[in-house]
Amino acid sequence: MTTITNPIIRGFNPDPSILRVGDDYYIVTSTFEWFPGYQLHHSKDLKNWRLIGRPLDRVSQLDMAGIPDSCGVWAPCLSHHDGVFYLLYTNVKRFDGPWKDTPNYVVTATDIEGPWSEPIYLNSSGFDSSFFHDDDGKTWMVNMVVDHRNDKFFGGIVLQQYSKRQKKLVGDIHYIFEGTERGRTEGPHLYKRNGYYYLLTAEGGTGYEHAMTLARAKSITGPYEVHPHNPIVSALEDPSAYLQRTGHGDLVETQNGEWYAVFLTGRPLTERGRCITGRETAIERVEWRDDDWLYLGCGGCQPRPEVEAPRLLEHPFPPPPERQDFDGEQIDLHFQSPRVPMSPVWVNQSDRPGYLRLYGRESLASCFNQSLVARRVQEHHTETATCVEFAPSNFQQMAGLVCYYNTYYFHYLHIHGDDFGGDANKKFLSIISADRVHYDYPLTEPVDITGAERVYLKADFNGADLQFYYGINEHQWHKIGPVLDGSILSDEHAANFKERFHAAFTGAFVGMACQDLSGQGVHADFDWFEYKELSHR
Repeated sequence: MTTITNPIIRGFNPDPSILRVGDDYYIVTSTFEWFPGYQLHHSKDLKNWRLIGRPLDRVSQLDMAGIPDSCGVWAPCLSHHDGVFYLLYTNVKRFDGPWKDTPNYVVTATDIEGPWSEPIYLNSSGFDSSFFHDDDGKTWMVNMVVDHRNDKFFGGIVLQQYSKRQKKLVGDIHYIFEGTERGRTEGPHLYKRNGYYYLLTAEGGTGYEHAMTLARAKSITGPYEVHPHNPIVSALEDPSAYLQRTGHGDLVETQNGEWYAVFLTGRPLTERGRCITGRETAIERVEWRDDDWLYLGCGGCQPRPEVEAPRLLEHPFPPPPERQDFDGEQIDLHFQSPRVPMSPVWVNQSDRPGYLRLYGRESLASCFNQSLVARRVQEHHTETATCVEFAPSNFQQMAGLVCYYNTYYFHYLHIHGDDFGGDANKKFLSIISADRVHYDYPLTEPVDITGAERVYLKADFNGADLQFYYGINEHQWHKIGPVLDGSILSDEHAANFKERFHAAFTGAFVGMACQDLSGQGVHADFDWFEYKELSHR
């Protein structure tokens, strides 16, 4: 029997929305503050997936300059009706405090790979908006409601009709579901089967109490009765299970009448510990039983590491190359930048062909104009290396290799210059480790690399252990600095600061960065970038 190995989309790919059109399957996952917005994945068999694009690729669709960490684009909904693809999204502007600014939009396309339209504004009452196209021709939108009163926050689920002709929400707003006793009800999706409307929701928060719950009604406006054996997906009862944090998902029916659920999950380094790969996407087989309720095909509510594949012809894709040599003009699809587009003004492969050139801008703590290009860490043991040519003239000019979670949490191996008025040809290697408001410099003294035109940098990221290396030639590596705590690059660590919860919903990245805090715009040239996965746990 052919099986599917979980997670199916690894490394910071949460809140999956799945869609089948003919023989093709698509999953869209959240990207939060990373630009372009959303990751669009394609499959023919539900087992093998490849990244094919990011629909929100311009500022007119997604303006995130200055937004806080882990805000930006939250859970998407991808649907298809009458030859048109619809993608709903929230561009969250604020998380901390009682006020959550959550404008919702929809973009459309006739081809899944775009171009996608300019956005249509929908509402701002909450987040996790989704469309349901009913068989009577009506389209409905559901979203959770943010209730700022008494820090309640999760206020239930509302429903309103969307007019395709008027391109706006119309008619009454219906309050259809309060949620179950698990609380924190969000991520709604609607389905219709055998005369019932089914409302799938995420509950319990996005940590280790996360779950998927189901309710149904004869009328789309309710009242909704809850599943007698909720939750239908949860890992709460088994702290040793391989897949944890399971919840927030979607359903799909295959061409052959088989049903599957996709949902976010996490792979902690230790039991109920930290997940450096963030929230990922997993899959399970589900089935409708005689009582017209949905259940996991394996029984219970705990999803499995290995799942029976559907009766579809297997369709693998070639793996992406481990090494990027920066040939051509297009930056590889696996790279993203925080908050702002990768404009040729600050990053390109044309100013010096065969190199990725970064022009130094703001610090790694900036929420506006960083020069950082990074990719997801997708396994528990990875090795990343690069070669950089950089000629700084002072200590405010930096470039190098960074392991990054957000503006407060990162480990940065970088080249920098000397003091102002010092030797302009001097060049050093240093490490900065940021852990919320604490900045550490693990090297007693910077390493003098004056005279080295090309410098090789490497990060061995093995579970919680992160070891940096450097070399003056590619085949002779030297350890630099102590073993660092790589597990701080995780939701579980970043969400808690002095016992106060902060937004932390992403995952670890590794990438290339350049800063020029003097404002002179010095550049760094990266000859290549290599990312290897050394474990597949």
